[in-house]
Amino acid sequence: MIPGGKAQAGIKRREPGFGGVSGGLAALFLGFAASFGSAVQAEEVRILALGDSLTQGYGLPVEEGFVPQLQVWLQARGHDVVIVNGGVSGDTTRGGLARVDWSLTEDIDAIIVTLGGNDVLRGLDPEETRRNLDGILKAGQAKGVEILVIGLQASGNYGPEYKAAFDAVHPDLAKAYGALYVPNFFAGLMGEGADPSEALGLMQADGIHPSGEGVARIVEELGPKVEELIGRVEAGEGS
Repeated sequence: MIPGGKAQAGIKRREPGFGGVSGGLAALFLGFAASFGSAVQAEEVRILALGDSLTQGYGLPVEEGFVPQLQVWLQARGHDVVIVNGGVSGDTTRGGLARVDWSLTEDIDAIIVTLGGNDVLRGLDPEETRRNLDGILKAGQAKGVEILVIGLQASGNYGPEYKAAFDAVHPDLAKAYGALYVPNFFAGLMGEGADPSEALGLMQADGIHPSGEGVARIVEELGPKVEELIGRVEAGEGS
């Protein structure tokens, strides 16, 4: 009050209290929460693709290989993901087992295992393939990463018993470890009712490795299962 008992014009009294302080703290907290939420949403998923020449991208320009095409496909669908190329041309499940521990670095969230083709080409005992693949999946489980197993079927060159024993390895172990499973890497080239000659046209001259267009079709087929793998990673991070 000013002398004479009249209120001073234009000045409002603020009643004592904590409104200003608590409001400031609330704003600070909300800002922190928003920043934290954004950081969680922006965290990328890193996937190791452990495989042989099919993973490595044999015979293709880098950008046409399986790993770059898969990463571009996933990113185009809004996934913040990096695929690490762990493909080694000529590798068997034995080689994959020898390097899986040091390949699964602390920043890896998931692994795609595409091994076994060279085991068949060399006529390795399916029981050895089973032991090696079991060791790879056990290493992934111990590291706490999500797993996708991509299988394949043996040719009949070594007889029906060999084929039956080998063909059971990947689905058996995927089930045992609770991993995601795709029966055949080349499924995208052999769509329902597809002409076999068309599939040959999507291969390189060696008849073993896909062309760039062939890889694109393989990615289209495998991509949704890799999205499921990413979903498992993100669900685990949120639990």
